[in-house]
Amino acid sequence: MALVPSPSVDNEPLFAEVNMGGESSTITVRATVVQASTVFYDTPATLDKAERLLAEAASYGTQLAVFPEAFIGGYPRGSTFGVTIGNRTAKGRDEFRKYHASAIEVPGPEVDRLAAMAGKYKVYLVMGVIERDGYTLYCTVLFFDSQGQYLGKHRKVMPTALERVIWGFGDGSTIPVFETPIGKIGAAICWENRMPLLRTALYAKGVEIYCAPTADSRDVWQASMIHIALEGGCFVLSANQFCRRKDYPPPPKYVFAGMEDDPSPETVVCSGGSVIISPSGSVLAGPNYDGEALISADLDLEEVVRAKFDFDVVGHYSRPEILSLIVQDNPMSPVCFTSPSPSMKAESSKR
Repeated sequence: MALVPSPSVDNEPLFAEVNMGGESSTITVRATVVQASTVFYDTPATLDKAERLLAEAASYGTQLAVFPEAFIGGYPRGSTFGVTIGNRTAKGRDEFRKYHASAIEVPGPEVDRLAAMAGKYKVYLVMGVIERDGYTLYCTVLFFDSQGQYLGKHRKVMPTALERVIWGFGDGSTIPVFETPIGKIGAAICWENRMPLLRTALYAKGVEIYCAPTADSRDVWQASMIHIALEGGCFVLSANQFCRRKDYPPPPKYVFAGMEDDPSPETVVCSGGSVIISPSGSVLAGPNYDGEALISADLDLEEVVRAKFDFDVVGHYSRPEILSLIVQDNPMSPVCFTSPSPSMKAESSKR
């Protein structure tokens, strides 16, 4: 692993790229996982930061960039939103109001800007966002191609622990795998990567580049990523934020719960651990726990075929007459109208 030298002072990068190249191959993809912090409660500034990072990655020849979970909108680490069993506080409701305001609508102007970034820098982009759909928020991954087209999204199907207080649940209609010239790309977010049936659904769709945006910086996360690469015979790209206390608003505006004293500004509250792993389980780049970084590797897609020769969990290593999976992949709506919506009927009654 080597650090790419910094350009001249006039174009000084935000930080050096961590680079691990592979051997040349007939089908090679330059991929980067972005390890950086949100500008919390400031979505326009976060979008500006995302563009600077994407431009820098593109300058190193990146064809695919994967950003962390909830990069746009923010991961509210340490916050309780004033919730205890049987009670919510007025302050917690107002925290949610601010968090709701930082989220983005899909489609929407922020999505248009991300698409324009992908097209401008000719990079496939996988971006973790907090999606606002009415008054419910979802932890979502957005996919864009290198021509600046929005491809689609994946909503986290199972938020973890207190995340369930602030995020809704995705359904089976947003578990896509996109076939692109650089490979078949899909994603699962954080601990839903530990759900065997969700992984199997992605494998059945032929995922080759498995993106795993996360908020888990523990050492044990690496074991999960290596296992998924081996199990799925796919490349695994896991991107996490690297955050210090100063990356969040200061107290009392933002308080880290469960600590006797608020951390000092320089305290690391999420140490990253972003990593790229091959289908054989080899670590190609990372994990990085040192700070914000661009972590890159060259992916030889022919490695997928070699790995599947050993183990194809939805092919020659399956036993469907014994074990099978049914995925309910239709959109699930809590309310369905058999006639035009009430608002449309009200408008027609005025005529």
